This record gives sequence, C-alpha cells and structure tokens, in this order.
Amino acid sequence: MSNLSNPKSHDALFKWLVTAFTQEFFAHYFPEIRIGKYRFADKEFISRYEALKESLKGDLFLMMEVEMDDGLQEVFIQIEHKSRREEVAERVHEYACYAWLLKKKPVWSMVIYTDDAIWQKPVRDSFCYAFDSTHRKQYHYFDVIKVKAEKSRELMHKNSLLCKLLALKADDRDADPEQLVYEIYRAGAERMEHLDNDQLLLLEQWVSFYKKVSDQQAEKIKKEVNMESVATTISEHIFHQGIIKGMEEGRAEGRAEGRKKTALNLVRMGVDIKIISQATGLSEEEIKQISSADAISLS
Repeated sequence: MSNLSNPKSHDALFKWLVTAFTQEFFAHYFPEIRIGKYRFADKEFISRYEALKESLKGDLFLMMEVEMDDGLQEVFIQIEHKSRREEVAERVHEYACYAWLLKKKPVWSMVIYTDDAIWQKPVRDSFCYAFDSTHRKQYHYFDVIKVKAEKSRELMHKNSLLCKLLALKADDRDADPEQLVYEIYRAGAERMEHLDNDQLLLLEQWVSFYKKVSDQQAEKIKKEVNMESVATTISEHIFHQGIIKGMEEGRAEGRAEGRKKTALNLVRMGVDIKIISQATGLSEEEIKQISSADAISLS
C-alpha cells in the first residue's frame, strides 16, 4: 500500500489544517466573533468559475453564520493562503466580487501568509476599487494573518491542537524544535479519542512536513508518548472503512455503483491505484476516470 497520508503541497496542507480544525481556527484568530453553522463551498465556487480552478488550489471558501447586527447572519468567507510574500489586494477584491455574485451574501475576505520571512513592513489590507464625484475613495478591506508574527512558545501554551501545529510555522527562534514536536505528539495522544481519522492523519503529515528534527528523533518522541503506530493504525482503519462503506452503499445502489464509491473513497485517501483495483474489481483505467471526474472536489 502507498503512503495514505499522501504527499501534499504547502498550500494543500494549510487548507487541510483549516478544514480539519475550522472551529479552532476562528476561535484563535477571531475570538471576539461568534460563529455558527458552516459548510465548505469550494466545489460550488470552482464549478461556477472553472477558469479559476488552478489559481484557487490553496484557497478556501465557506458559507458560515457569523454574528452581525445583533444576530447570526450567513456570510461567504474567502480565505486566501500565500506561502510567500506578495501583494494580493487586487486579487482578493476580484475573488470577493465573484463570491458576492455567486451567493449575493456579505463577503468576509482574509489572507494568511505562512512564509518563513520576518517582515519589516506589513502588506496591504485593502484595495481601492471606486470613488464618487467628491473623490471619496471606496475600499475593500480584508484581514491579514501572518503566522510568522506569532511566537512558537506562546502558541504551544494554548489549549488548542491547531495552535500547537501552527507553532512549527511560527517564530521559533526562542523554542526548542524537539520540544515543539514532543508537545504536539503529546497533545495528540491526550486527545486521541476526541480526534477523527482526518485530524490524526493531518497531525502526522503536518509534523512530518515542518519538523526541524530528524526522523529518528521524531519516531523516538512518538514512541515515548504512545503515538508510534497512530498513522499506520488510522490508515488501515480508513482503508477497511472505505471498503465497508462502499459495500454498504452497493447494497442500496447496485454493486457497480458501490464499487465506484469505494474507489472514490480510496482515491481521496491516496491509496495506490493497483490496491484500489484489487479491492474493487475495477480496472485501473476506470479508476483513473473516476479520479479525473472528481478532480474539482480534490482541488
């Protein structure tokens, strides 16, 4: 079997982080704002604006209830992730216009920078898009989050697994890299029964991607806090769960459709195409077609 925690790009990893810990993300960065129900709208947005698909791979779109005007109101949230410093004010405004046209709802835009540089000057947080006869300018404002502006040691003291993971991308000049990894794995072990498979796999992939210790040191820490076999155990569980789910759906929708659903589940997990073929009875060509058809939702 291939690595089920499938190598992901920097953009995809951060998008995965926000989707896996959405409540914790808003609680950390916007603690004064009350949020309610939410759902992800990436697929709907990209389906409408297919031409933007490639440029939006690291971005995230949500429909979320946010407290406004003394009550919860549904807003369209646009989260743009940047792994390097660049001015994106115009782009943010452009996509906010698309978002408004799609849902005719208030749009809340934010840009998250996770580059490793220590900035001397901030980037713009607004874009001038119009003015009236008196030359009063009208601006589209958005939130700018700079992860490197946060201190790793402070993040590690917060009771949030998302914050502990962010510590690996924050300003770690006064932190011990080995201690950071230890605290993350220890927190994961303590919360094990409250974390779902997706969150556990993200934890493993995130640490593997951003840790500043050797693989040997990381494995030693995992063993010490009883996290040694989590990735393997969870991966096997998801693999078998995917097969069982497909079989159950197959009874209701027909064996052929059930096999396709199983294949789709396993494709999304990053299982090797040969293993999927053996598990479902579908040819490798059929699986490739299923994967291609699902490409938008995987973006």
